[in-house]
Amino acid sequence: MARRRAGILLHPTSLPGDHGIGDLGEAAFRFLAWLSEAGQSLWQLLPLGPPGGGNSPYDARSSFAGSPLLIALAPLVELGLLAPEEVPPLLAGDPSRVDYAGAAAMKQPALRRACERFVTGSDPALRADYEAFCARAAAWLDDYALYAALRSAHDGLPWYRWEPELVRREPEALRPWRARLDREVHFEMFLQYLFDRQWGAVKRRANELHIEVVGDIPIYVAHDSADVWAHQEIFTLDEHGQPTRRAGVPPDYFSASGQLWGNPCYRWDVLAATEYRWWVERFRRARELFDVVRVDHFRGFVAGWQVPAGEDTALNGVWVPGPGEELFRRVEHDLGRVPLIVEDLGLITEDVHALRAQLGYPGMRVLQFAFGGGSDNPYLPHNYERNTVVYTGTHDNDTTLGWFRSCAPHEREHALRYLGTDGSDVAWDLIRLALMSIADTAIVPLQDVLELGSEARMNVPGTAAGNWEWRSVPDGLSGERARRLAVLTETYGRDARGG
Repeated sequence: MARRRAGILLHPTSLPGDHGIGDLGEAAFRFLAWLSEAGQSLWQLLPLGPPGGGNSPYDARSSFAGSPLLIALAPLVELGLLAPEEVPPLLAGDPSRVDYAGAAAMKQPALRRACERFVTGSDPALRADYEAFCARAAAWLDDYALYAALRSAHDGLPWYRWEPELVRREPEALRPWRARLDREVHFEMFLQYLFDRQWGAVKRRANELHIEVVGDIPIYVAHDSADVWAHQEIFTLDEHGQPTRRAGVPPDYFSASGQLWGNPCYRWDVLAATEYRWWVERFRRARELFDVVRVDHFRGFVAGWQVPAGEDTALNGVWVPGPGEELFRRVEHDLGRVPLIVEDLGLITEDVHALRAQLGYPGMRVLQFAFGGGSDNPYLPHNYERNTVVYTGTHDNDTTLGWFRSCAPHEREHALRYLGTDGSDVAWDLIRLALMSIADTAIVPLQDVLELGSEARMNVPGTAAGNWEWRSVPDGLSGERARRLAVLTETYGRDARGG
Protein backbone atom coordinates (compact mmCIF):
# COMPACT_ATOMS: atom_id res chain seq x y z
CA MET A 1 0.00 0.00 0.00
CA ALA A 2 1.27 3.49 -0.88
CA ARG A 3 2.48 5.70 1.94
CA ARG A 4 -0.04 8.28 3.18
CA ARG A 5 1.30 11.80 2.79
CA ALA A 6 0.30 15.40 3.43
CA GLY A 7 1.56 18.71 2.13
CA ILE A 8 1.03 22.42 1.61
CA LEU A 9 0.41 24.34 -1.61
CA LEU A 10 2.35 27.62 -1.62
CA HIS A 11 4.06 29.36 -4.51
CA PRO A 12 7.46 30.90 -3.62
CA THR A 13 6.24 34.36 -4.68
CA SER A 14 3.83 34.13 -1.71
CA LEU A 15 6.63 33.81 0.84
CA PRO A 16 7.49 36.85 2.97
CA GLY A 17 10.51 38.89 1.92
CA ASP A 18 12.08 42.33 1.81
CA HIS A 19 11.93 43.13 -1.89
CA GLY A 20 8.26 43.03 -2.85
CA ILE A 21 8.05 39.33 -3.64
CA GLY A 22 8.82 35.99 -2.03
CA ASP A 23 12.13 34.50 -3.12
CA LEU A 24 14.52 31.59 -2.61
CA GLY A 25 16.31 33.11 0.35
CA GLU A 26 15.89 32.87 4.10
CA ALA A 27 12.07 32.84 4.06
CA ALA A 28 12.06 29.68 1.91
CA PHE A 29 14.23 27.87 4.45
CA ARG A 30 12.06 29.09 7.34
CA PHE A 31 9.01 27.77 5.51
CA LEU A 32 10.65 24.38 5.08
CA ALA A 33 11.39 24.27 8.81
CA TRP A 34 7.74 25.10 9.50
CA LEU A 35 6.60 22.33 7.14
CA SER A 36 8.81 19.88 8.98
CA GLU A 37 7.44 21.00 12.36
CA ALA A 38 3.93 20.51 10.97
CA GLY A 39 4.73 16.93 9.92
CA GLN A 40 4.31 17.68 6.21
CA SER A 41 6.14 15.66 3.55
CA LEU A 42 5.17 17.63 0.40
CA TRP A 43 5.59 21.21 -0.77
CA GLN A 44 3.58 21.94 -3.92
CA LEU A 45 4.45 24.91 -6.13
CA LEU A 46 3.05 26.57 -9.23
CA PRO A 47 5.26 26.78 -12.36
CA LEU A 48 8.60 28.50 -11.63
CA GLY A 49 9.20 30.09 -15.04
CA PRO A 50 9.55 33.83 -15.78
CA PRO A 51 5.93 35.05 -15.58
CA GLY A 52 4.34 36.58 -18.65
CA GLY A 53 1.02 38.33 -19.17
CA GLY A 54 -0.74 39.29 -15.95
CA ASN A 55 2.24 37.86 -14.02
CA SER A 56 0.77 34.40 -14.48
CA PRO A 57 3.12 31.47 -13.81
CA TYR A 58 0.98 29.54 -16.32
CA ASP A 59 1.89 32.03 -19.05
CA ALA A 60 5.65 31.87 -18.60
CA ARG A 61 8.30 33.10 -21.03
CA SER A 62 9.93 29.66 -20.85
CA SER A 63 9.04 26.13 -19.78
CA PHE A 64 12.65 25.50 -18.77
CA ALA A 65 13.96 28.74 -17.25
CA GLY A 66 13.35 30.01 -13.74
CA SER A 67 11.96 33.40 -12.79
CA PRO A 68 14.74 35.91 -12.03
CA LEU A 69 12.33 37.61 -9.60
CA LEU A 70 12.74 34.58 -7.31
CA ILE A 71 16.49 35.17 -6.94
CA ALA A 72 17.31 36.27 -3.38
CA LEU A 73 19.87 39.05 -3.11
CA ALA A 74 21.31 38.36 0.36
CA PRO A 75 23.03 35.09 -0.71
CA LEU A 76 24.92 37.06 -3.38
CA VAL A 77 26.76 38.86 -0.59
CA GLU A 78 28.00 35.49 0.70
CA LEU A 79 29.27 34.72 -2.82
CA GLY A 80 31.16 38.01 -2.96
CA LEU A 81 28.99 39.26 -5.81
CA LEU A 82 27.41 42.10 -3.83
CA ALA A 83 28.62 44.20 -0.95
CA PRO A 84 26.20 44.34 2.01
CA GLU A 85 25.41 47.99 1.32
CA GLU A 86 24.52 47.12 -2.31
CA VAL A 87 21.53 45.02 -1.23
CA PRO A 88 18.51 47.32 -1.63
CA PRO A 89 16.58 48.30 1.50
CA LEU A 90 13.11 47.04 2.36
CA LEU A 91 10.57 47.77 -0.39
CA ALA A 92 7.73 49.72 1.19
CA GLY A 93 4.19 48.59 0.46
CA ASP A 94 1.57 46.04 1.47
CA PRO A 95 3.43 42.99 2.79
CA SER A 96 0.44 40.78 1.95
CA ARG A 97 0.63 41.55 -1.80
CA VAL A 98 3.32 40.92 -4.41
CA ASP A 99 4.63 44.06 -6.11
CA TYR A 100 5.96 42.61 -9.36
CA ALA A 101 6.96 45.93 -10.92
CA GLY A 102 8.56 47.20 -7.74
CA ALA A 103 10.46 43.96 -7.20
CA ALA A 104 11.81 44.00 -10.76
CA ALA A 105 12.86 47.65 -10.54
CA MET A 106 14.64 47.04 -7.23
CA LYS A 107 16.33 43.73 -8.06
CA GLN A 108 17.47 44.36 -11.61
CA PRO A 109 20.26 46.90 -10.86
CA ALA A 110 21.62 44.73 -8.04
CA LEU A 111 21.62 41.64 -10.26
CA ARG A 112 23.44 43.51 -13.03
CA ARG A 113 26.03 44.66 -10.51
CA ALA A 114 26.45 41.06 -9.35
CA CYS A 115 26.91 39.93 -12.95
CA GLU A 116 29.57 42.56 -13.61
CA ARG A 117 31.43 41.47 -10.49
CA PHE A 118 31.18 37.84 -11.57
CA VAL A 119 32.60 38.64 -15.01
CA THR A 120 35.54 40.60 -13.59
CA GLY A 121 36.06 38.35 -10.55
CA SER A 122 38.53 35.54 -10.20
CA ASP A 123 36.70 32.91 -8.12
CA PRO A 124 37.61 29.77 -10.09
CA ALA A 125 35.18 27.52 -8.23
CA LEU A 126 32.23 29.81 -8.96
CA ARG A 127 33.21 30.15 -12.62
CA ALA A 128 33.59 26.38 -12.98
CA ASP A 129 30.16 25.89 -11.40
CA TYR A 130 28.65 28.42 -13.81
CA GLU A 131 30.25 26.78 -16.84
CA ALA A 132 29.07 23.35 -15.71
CA PHE A 133 25.51 24.71 -15.43
CA CYS A 134 25.67 26.28 -18.90
CA ALA A 135 26.88 23.00 -20.39
CA ARG A 136 24.17 21.02 -18.60
CA ALA A 137 21.42 23.44 -19.66
CA ALA A 138 22.64 24.14 -23.20
CA ALA A 139 19.64 22.41 -24.82
CA TRP A 140 17.36 25.24 -23.67
CA LEU A 141 19.55 27.96 -22.15
CA ASP A 142 21.04 29.36 -25.35
CA ASP A 143 17.65 29.84 -27.02
CA TYR A 144 16.09 31.30 -23.90
CA ALA A 145 18.92 33.78 -23.25
CA LEU A 146 18.90 34.99 -26.86
CA TYR A 147 15.09 35.29 -26.82
CA ALA A 148 15.15 37.28 -23.57
CA ALA A 149 17.93 39.59 -24.84
CA LEU A 150 16.16 40.17 -28.17
CA ARG A 151 12.89 40.87 -26.40
CA SER A 152 14.59 43.52 -24.24
CA ALA A 153 16.26 45.01 -27.31
CA HIS A 154 12.80 45.27 -28.92
CA ASP A 155 11.33 47.16 -25.94
CA GLY A 156 9.44 44.14 -24.68
CA LEU A 157 7.64 43.37 -27.92
CA PRO A 158 6.66 39.70 -28.37
CA TRP A 159 8.84 37.73 -30.76
CA TYR A 160 6.16 37.53 -33.46
CA ARG A 161 6.33 41.35 -33.80
CA TRP A 162 10.08 41.46 -34.42
CA GLU A 163 11.63 41.78 -37.88
CA PRO A 164 10.33 38.97 -40.13
CA GLU A 165 13.79 37.45 -40.49
CA LEU A 166 14.08 37.22 -36.69
CA VAL A 167 10.60 35.76 -36.43
CA ARG A 168 11.75 33.07 -38.88
CA ARG A 169 15.04 32.66 -36.97
CA GLU A 170 17.14 33.04 -40.11
CA PRO A 171 20.79 32.28 -39.12
CA GLU A 172 22.19 35.20 -41.15
CA ALA A 173 19.86 37.59 -39.32
CA LEU A 174 20.48 36.14 -35.86
CA ARG A 175 24.27 36.18 -36.14
CA PRO A 176 24.82 39.97 -35.92
CA TRP A 177 22.17 40.33 -33.22
CA ARG A 178 23.84 37.61 -31.17
CA ALA A 179 27.16 39.46 -31.39
CA ARG A 180 25.58 42.83 -30.62
CA LEU A 181 23.70 41.44 -27.60
CA ASP A 182 26.51 39.24 -26.31
CA ARG A 183 26.68 41.01 -22.95
CA GLU A 184 22.90 40.86 -22.45
CA VAL A 185 22.74 37.20 -23.48
CA HIS A 186 25.38 36.33 -20.89
CA PHE A 187 23.50 38.35 -18.26
CA GLU A 188 20.39 36.24 -18.91
CA MET A 189 22.47 33.06 -18.63
CA PHE A 190 23.96 34.34 -15.37
CA LEU A 191 20.47 34.95 -13.97
CA GLN A 192 19.50 31.37 -14.79
CA TYR A 193 22.65 30.13 -13.08
CA LEU A 194 21.78 32.06 -9.91
CA PHE A 195 18.22 30.74 -9.98
CA ASP A 196 19.42 27.18 -10.49
CA ARG A 197 21.98 27.47 -7.70
CA GLN A 198 19.51 28.94 -5.20
CA TRP A 199 16.70 26.57 -6.13
CA GLY A 200 19.09 23.63 -5.80
CA ALA A 201 19.95 24.70 -2.24
CA VAL A 202 16.27 25.02 -1.32
CA LYS A 203 15.39 21.62 -2.77
CA ARG A 204 18.33 19.91 -1.07
CA ARG A 205 17.20 21.32 2.28
CA ALA A 206 13.65 20.13 1.61
CA ASN A 207 14.87 16.62 0.89
CA GLU A 208 17.07 16.64 4.01
CA LEU A 209 13.88 17.33 5.98
CA HIS A 210 12.13 14.42 4.18
CA ILE A 211 9.99 16.86 2.20
CA GLU A 212 9.44 16.23 -1.50
CA VAL A 213 8.82 19.13 -3.84
CA VAL A 214 5.84 18.94 -6.19
CA GLY A 215 6.32 21.02 -9.35
CA ASP A 216 3.84 21.87 -12.08
CA ILE A 217 3.95 21.40 -15.86
CA PRO A 218 1.25 23.33 -17.74
CA ILE A 219 0.24 21.40 -20.84
CA TYR A 220 0.35 24.55 -22.99
CA VAL A 221 3.03 27.22 -23.24
CA ALA A 222 2.74 30.96 -23.82
CA HIS A 223 2.68 32.20 -27.39
CA ASP A 224 5.28 34.82 -26.48
CA SER A 225 7.85 32.40 -25.11
CA ALA A 226 11.26 31.08 -25.96
CA ASP A 227 9.66 27.66 -26.41
CA VAL A 228 7.37 28.71 -29.25
CA TRP A 229 9.92 31.01 -30.90
CA ALA A 230 12.57 28.28 -30.93
CA HIS A 231 10.26 25.39 -31.91
CA GLN A 232 7.65 26.93 -34.19
CA GLU A 233 7.31 23.74 -36.20
CA ILE A 234 5.57 21.87 -33.34
CA PHE A 235 2.84 24.51 -32.85
CA THR A 236 -0.22 25.56 -34.87
CA LEU A 237 1.26 28.74 -36.33
CA ASP A 238 1.10 30.46 -39.69
CA GLU A 239 4.12 31.83 -41.58
CA HIS A 240 4.03 35.03 -39.50
CA GLY A 241 4.15 33.18 -36.19
CA GLN A 242 0.46 33.73 -35.41
CA PRO A 243 -1.68 30.87 -34.05
CA THR A 244 -4.12 29.34 -36.49
CA ARG A 245 -5.81 27.60 -33.55
CA ARG A 246 -5.74 28.51 -29.88
CA ALA A 247 -6.20 26.39 -26.78
CA GLY A 248 -8.97 26.66 -24.23
CA VAL A 249 -11.80 24.76 -22.62
CA PRO A 250 -15.55 24.73 -23.29
CA PRO A 251 -18.02 26.15 -20.74
CA ASP A 252 -17.47 24.66 -17.27
CA TYR A 253 -17.70 25.35 -13.54
CA PHE A 254 -15.51 28.45 -13.88
CA SER A 255 -16.97 30.12 -16.99
CA ALA A 256 -20.27 30.00 -18.90
CA SER A 257 -18.52 30.89 -22.18
CA GLY A 258 -15.56 28.61 -21.62
CA GLN A 259 -11.98 29.80 -21.31
CA LEU A 260 -9.96 30.99 -24.29
CA TRP A 261 -6.38 30.80 -23.09
CA GLY A 262 -4.77 32.01 -26.31
CA ASN A 263 -1.88 29.52 -26.31
CA PRO A 264 -1.02 27.94 -29.67
CA CYS A 265 -1.96 24.27 -29.88
CA TYR A 266 0.42 21.42 -30.58
CA ARG A 267 0.99 19.71 -33.88
CA TRP A 268 0.98 16.27 -32.33
CA ASP A 269 1.83 14.59 -35.65
CA VAL A 270 5.06 16.59 -35.90
CA LEU A 271 5.92 15.83 -32.27
CA ALA A 272 5.24 12.14 -32.79
CA ALA A 273 7.69 12.09 -35.72
CA THR A 274 10.40 13.34 -33.31
CA GLU A 275 9.44 10.73 -30.67
CA TYR A 276 8.14 13.66 -28.58
CA ARG A 277 11.68 14.93 -28.03
CA TRP A 278 10.60 18.41 -26.85
CA TRP A 279 8.21 16.92 -24.30
CA VAL A 280 10.85 14.48 -23.10
CA GLU A 281 13.18 17.41 -22.50
CA ARG A 282 10.45 19.24 -20.56
CA PHE A 283 10.05 16.25 -18.27
CA ARG A 284 13.82 15.88 -17.99
CA ARG A 285 14.06 19.47 -16.74
CA ALA A 286 11.14 18.89 -14.37
CA ARG A 287 12.93 15.87 -12.91
CA GLU A 288 15.97 18.07 -12.23
CA LEU A 289 13.87 20.64 -10.40
CA PHE A 290 11.25 18.55 -8.58
CA ASP A 291 10.59 15.22 -6.90
CA VAL A 292 6.98 14.91 -8.12
CA VAL A 293 5.34 16.67 -11.08
CA ARG A 294 1.73 17.79 -11.36
CA VAL A 295 0.61 17.71 -15.00
CA ASP A 296 -1.90 20.49 -15.58
CA HIS A 297 -4.92 19.86 -17.87
CA PHE A 298 -4.26 16.16 -18.31
CA ARG A 299 -7.41 15.77 -20.39
CA GLY A 300 -5.65 17.71 -23.17
CA PHE A 301 -3.42 14.69 -23.80
CA VAL A 302 -6.54 12.71 -24.71
CA ALA A 303 -8.22 15.51 -26.65
CA GLY A 304 -7.73 19.28 -26.56
CA TRP A 305 -10.29 22.04 -27.13
CA GLN A 306 -9.00 24.01 -30.11
CA VAL A 307 -10.55 27.34 -31.11
CA PRO A 308 -10.04 28.83 -34.59
CA ALA A 309 -8.12 32.11 -34.79
CA GLY A 310 -10.37 35.16 -34.66
CA GLU A 311 -12.87 33.86 -32.11
CA ASP A 312 -13.49 36.04 -29.05
CA THR A 313 -14.68 33.21 -26.78
CA ALA A 314 -14.06 29.49 -26.50
CA LEU A 315 -17.62 28.55 -27.49
CA ASN A 316 -16.83 27.57 -31.09
CA GLY A 317 -13.97 25.18 -30.51
CA VAL A 318 -13.64 21.51 -31.39
CA TRP A 319 -12.06 18.54 -29.64
CA VAL A 320 -8.86 17.41 -31.37
CA PRO A 321 -7.27 14.09 -30.34
CA GLY A 322 -4.01 14.23 -28.39
CA PRO A 323 -1.15 11.73 -28.15
CA GLY A 324 -2.61 9.75 -25.25
CA GLU A 325 -0.55 6.92 -23.82
CA GLU A 326 2.14 7.14 -26.51
CA LEU A 327 3.69 10.34 -25.14
CA PHE A 328 3.89 9.10 -21.55
CA ARG A 329 5.34 5.75 -22.59
CA ARG A 330 8.03 7.60 -24.56
CA VAL A 331 8.86 9.68 -21.47
CA GLU A 332 9.07 6.48 -19.40
CA HIS A 333 11.27 4.85 -22.02
CA ASP A 334 13.73 7.76 -22.07
CA LEU A 335 13.68 8.91 -18.44
CA GLY A 336 12.23 6.08 -16.40
CA ARG A 337 9.03 6.38 -14.40
CA VAL A 338 8.43 10.03 -13.48
CA PRO A 339 6.27 10.46 -10.34
CA LEU A 340 3.24 12.39 -11.59
CA ILE A 341 -0.03 13.84 -10.32
CA VAL A 342 -2.50 14.40 -13.15
CA GLU A 343 -4.99 17.26 -13.01
CA ASP A 344 -8.22 15.63 -14.16
CA LEU A 345 -10.70 18.32 -13.13
CA GLY A 346 -13.43 19.92 -15.22
CA LEU A 347 -15.23 18.29 -18.15
CA ILE A 348 -13.72 14.81 -17.97
CA THR A 349 -14.82 11.99 -20.23
CA GLU A 350 -14.44 8.27 -19.66
CA ASP A 351 -11.44 8.00 -22.00
CA VAL A 352 -9.54 10.47 -19.78
CA HIS A 353 -10.25 8.36 -16.69
CA ALA A 354 -9.22 5.28 -18.64
CA LEU A 355 -5.86 6.78 -19.66
CA ARG A 356 -5.09 7.88 -16.11
CA ALA A 357 -5.93 4.42 -14.78
CA GLN A 358 -3.91 2.75 -17.52
CA LEU A 359 -0.86 4.86 -16.69
CA GLY A 360 -1.40 4.35 -12.95
CA TYR A 361 -1.05 8.01 -11.97
CA PRO A 362 -3.15 9.59 -9.20
CA GLY A 363 -5.85 12.07 -10.15
CA MET A 364 -7.16 15.06 -8.19
CA ARG A 365 -10.23 15.67 -6.04
CA VAL A 366 -11.21 19.09 -4.70
CA LEU A 367 -13.44 19.25 -1.63
CA GLN A 368 -15.01 22.56 -2.65
CA PHE A 369 -16.61 20.72 -5.58
CA ALA A 370 -18.10 18.03 -3.33
CA PHE A 371 -21.25 19.63 -1.99
CA GLY A 372 -24.64 20.60 -3.36
CA GLY A 373 -25.27 17.44 -5.37
CA GLY A 374 -26.05 13.83 -4.58
CA SER A 375 -24.19 11.22 -2.60
CA ASP A 376 -22.59 9.93 -5.81
CA ASN A 377 -20.60 13.14 -6.33
CA PRO A 378 -17.05 11.91 -7.13
CA TYR A 379 -15.54 14.72 -5.04
CA LEU A 380 -17.15 13.45 -1.83
CA PRO A 381 -14.51 11.53 0.14
CA HIS A 382 -16.58 8.37 0.53
CA ASN A 383 -16.30 7.94 -3.25
CA TYR A 384 -12.48 8.21 -3.44
CA GLU A 385 -10.02 5.55 -4.43
CA ARG A 386 -6.68 5.42 -2.64
CA ASN A 387 -4.62 6.50 -5.66
CA THR A 388 -5.89 10.08 -5.36
CA VAL A 389 -4.62 13.51 -4.31
CA VAL A 390 -7.27 15.44 -2.38
CA TYR A 391 -7.20 19.23 -2.01
CA THR A 392 -9.40 21.51 0.04
CA GLY A 393 -8.99 23.91 -2.91
CA THR A 394 -6.42 24.78 -5.56
CA HIS A 395 -4.84 28.00 -6.84
CA ASP A 396 -7.90 28.43 -9.09
CA ASN A 397 -10.40 28.21 -6.22
CA ASP A 398 -11.37 30.73 -3.61
CA THR A 399 -9.98 30.01 -0.16
CA THR A 400 -12.11 27.62 1.87
CA LEU A 401 -13.36 30.44 4.07
CA GLY A 402 -14.14 32.61 1.04
CA TRP A 403 -15.90 29.72 -0.69
CA PHE A 404 -18.00 28.90 2.37
CA ARG A 405 -19.10 32.50 2.83
CA SER A 406 -20.19 32.86 -0.81
CA CYS A 407 -21.52 29.42 -1.80
CA ALA A 408 -25.22 28.71 -2.34
CA PRO A 409 -27.30 28.00 0.80
CA HIS A 410 -28.04 24.39 -0.23
CA GLU A 411 -24.33 23.81 -0.83
CA ARG A 412 -23.48 25.20 2.61
CA GLU A 413 -26.13 23.08 4.28
CA HIS A 414 -24.86 19.95 2.54
CA ALA A 415 -21.30 20.73 3.60
CA LEU A 416 -22.28 21.23 7.25
CA ARG A 417 -24.34 18.04 7.23
CA TYR A 418 -21.47 16.07 5.74
CA LEU A 419 -18.88 17.59 8.07
CA GLY A 420 -21.08 17.30 11.14
CA THR A 421 -20.09 20.77 12.34
CA ASP A 422 -21.63 24.24 12.68
CA GLY A 423 -19.16 25.86 10.25
CA SER A 424 -17.51 28.10 12.83
CA ASP A 425 -14.12 26.51 12.02
CA VAL A 426 -14.83 25.50 8.44
CA ALA A 427 -11.28 25.87 7.04
CA TRP A 428 -9.96 23.37 9.58
CA ASP A 429 -13.05 21.19 9.14
CA LEU A 430 -12.15 20.75 5.47
CA ILE A 431 -8.48 20.22 6.32
CA ARG A 432 -9.51 17.44 8.70
CA LEU A 433 -11.80 15.94 6.05
CA ALA A 434 -8.97 15.90 3.50
CA LEU A 435 -6.48 14.36 5.93
CA MET A 436 -8.86 11.69 7.18
CA SER A 437 -9.91 10.58 3.66
CA ILE A 438 -8.57 7.37 2.14
CA ALA A 439 -6.72 9.38 -0.54
CA ASP A 440 -3.02 8.55 -0.34
CA THR A 441 -2.11 12.24 -0.62
CA ALA A 442 -3.74 15.34 0.89
CA ILE A 443 -2.59 18.87 0.01
CA VAL A 444 -3.89 22.09 1.54
CA PRO A 445 -3.27 25.67 0.35
CA LEU A 446 -1.49 27.62 3.07
CA GLN A 447 -4.31 30.19 3.00
CA ASP A 448 -6.63 27.57 4.52
CA VAL A 449 -4.20 26.75 7.32
CA LEU A 450 -4.07 30.50 8.00
CA GLU A 451 -7.92 30.72 7.85
CA LEU A 452 -7.90 33.55 5.32
CA GLY A 453 -10.81 34.78 3.25
CA SER A 454 -11.26 35.79 -0.38
CA GLU A 455 -8.67 38.55 -0.04
CA ALA A 456 -6.07 35.77 -0.12
CA ARG A 457 -7.35 34.07 -3.28
CA MET A 458 -4.51 33.37 -5.72
CA ASN A 459 -6.33 33.33 -9.08
CA VAL A 460 -9.76 33.87 -10.60
CA PRO A 461 -9.81 31.91 -13.90
CA GLY A 462 -10.82 33.96 -16.91
CA THR A 463 -9.67 37.27 -15.41
CA ALA A 464 -6.47 39.03 -16.42
CA ALA A 465 -5.73 41.44 -13.57
CA GLY A 466 -5.20 41.24 -9.83
CA ASN A 467 -4.15 37.59 -9.70
CA TRP A 468 -1.04 35.83 -8.32
CA GLU A 469 -0.45 38.60 -5.77
CA TRP A 470 -1.19 37.07 -2.36
CA ARG A 471 1.67 36.80 0.15
CA SER A 472 1.96 35.37 3.62
CA VAL A 473 2.95 38.03 6.13
CA PRO A 474 6.15 37.40 8.12
CA ASP A 475 4.44 36.32 11.35
CA GLY A 476 1.82 34.14 9.63
CA LEU A 477 3.64 30.82 10.10
CA SER A 478 3.08 30.37 13.80
CA GLY A 479 4.22 27.40 15.85
CA GLU A 480 0.66 27.01 17.12
CA ARG A 481 -0.69 26.37 13.61
CA ALA A 482 2.19 24.01 12.86
CA ARG A 483 1.39 21.98 15.98
CA ARG A 484 -2.32 21.89 15.18
CA LEU A 485 -1.61 20.65 11.67
CA ALA A 486 0.96 18.14 12.97
CA VAL A 487 -1.57 16.63 15.38
CA LEU A 488 -4.15 16.11 12.62
CA THR A 489 -1.50 14.83 10.22
CA GLU A 490 -0.27 12.28 12.75
CA THR A 491 -3.81 11.31 13.78
CA TYR A 492 -4.62 10.28 10.22
CA GLY A 493 -1.35 8.47 9.53
CA ARG A 494 0.32 11.04 7.30
CA ASP A 495 3.12 12.37 9.52
CA ALA A 496 6.46 12.49 7.68
CA ARG A 497 8.30 12.28 11.00
CA GLY A 498 6.60 9.02 11.87
CA GLY A 499 7.33 7.39 8.48
